[in-house]
Amino acid sequence: MTAPVLTIDGPSGAGKGTVSRAVAKLLGWNYLDSGSIYRSLAVAVLNAGLNLDDVPAICEVAQAMLLEFDCGDALIVKLNGVDITARLATETTGNTASIIAAYPDVRAVLLQKQKDFQQLPGLVADGRDMGSVVFSDARYKVYLTASADERALRRYKQLIEKGIDANLPQITREIEERDRRDSQRTSAPLTVPEGALYIDSSNLTIQEVIDQVVNLVV
Repeated sequence: MTAPVLTIDGPSGAGKGTVSRAVAKLLGWNYLDSGSIYRSLAVAVLNAGLNLDDVPAICEVAQAMLLEFDCGDALIVKLNGVDITARLATETTGNTASIIAAYPDVRAVLLQKQKDFQQLPGLVADGRDMGSVVFSDARYKVYLTASADERALRRYKQLIEKGIDANLPQITREIEERDRRDSQRTSAPLTVPEGALYIDSSNLTIQEVIDQVVNLVV
């Protein structure tokens, strides 16, 4: 029996992670945060001091890295045995991840790592091309978005709560630039997957979004 897959795609800051983890917990399914995979690679690339246009070297690092995910109340990510969760939240890591994710060769290396998460009883896959590329034949698909201003405000609050200095106008500009880059890249651009349930969370609570997604499956 093939494990069912629920994909939740959307732009940065739309609440995909919070919603996806909650839904996976409610359903008792496995969880894949593809953004953490790319952000983890970004940390590995930054650790290695690589040039961000050195695609062969980035691919080598991607092939060698070992990732562990502890998806309790909060996501804990380990890279080669070291907890890098705090570093995943920085803007430097996010911007680096967005740049290297645009390379087709890098995406090809990480594609199989993501597919391996499809195991019984099911998988909730959170990302930007889960329903359009990685799990294009998924049984359930959701596209979760919100306005750029709302997403920037959420990101700003997250960083402040974690004690990280943040500048709201700068975050807004970076989110708008990331949206532009992600939607225009030639490999797996950010798009609404065919047949996906479209949810704009700008004026919804997290619980309202979770309920809509769970109702799609059950």
